[in-house]
Amino acid sequence: MTVQQEAGVDGEALEVWIDQDLCTGDGICAQYAPEVFELDIDGLAYVKGADDELLQAAGATTPVPLPLLADVVDSAKECPGECIHVRRVSDRAEVYGPDAE
Repeated sequence: MTVQQEAGVDGEALEVWIDQDLCTGDGICAQYAPEVFELDIDGLAYVKGADDELLQAAGATTPVPLPLLADVVDSAKECPGECIHVRRVSDRAEVYGPDAE
């Protein structure tokens, strides 16, 4: 994915990650943005890498594709576990999610 294809706030690239310690396994994120999120066999949601593999390392991030920005934001807003974090790549400031200002 090129930088031009990644979503941004005021032109800045965004990334998303999931805190599996808070994930309730409802799968809302995978319903909104299956290209970005997927439930694993353990019942928890994970972000997916560019090659569609689950990124299972704690705090693993993936870029937010511009066409999916609204779906990723909706996932963060609707998540009952409040475990989806969307942040700017440049300064790691959360812009959507439970820690957003």
